[in-house]
Amino acid sequence: MDESLVFLTLLGMGAVTYIPRLLPMLLLSGKNLAPWIARWLSFVPATVLAALLAPGLVCSEGRLDVSVQNIYLLAAIPTFFVAWRFKSFFGTVATGMVLVALVRYIT
Repeated sequence: MDESLVFLTLLGMGAVTYIPRLLPMLLLSGKNLAPWIARWLSFVPATVLAALLAPGLVCSEGRLDVSVQNIYLLAAIPTFFVAWRFKSFFGTVATGMVLVALVRYIT
């Protein structure tokens, strides 16, 4: 494969990765957003995290698994409560890790 083609491919991949991130920063920096837009944007990180986590919690081996044998889902339920109640990232991660380890140890 031609080295220049590989280099151009890498440049193209970098451009399509960074341009969508860079444009909003350049266009919106220094501008005040309407309060409803700022509030709407504040939910984006939690929504993206939920979209990334949900398949891993309710699917096992490519199938929907909401049974009591799904240790990740079992550990997630009290972990969600800890996240909601204490709003601590470290506490939430630690709770989830301890609960998964505990369930694995018990079963």
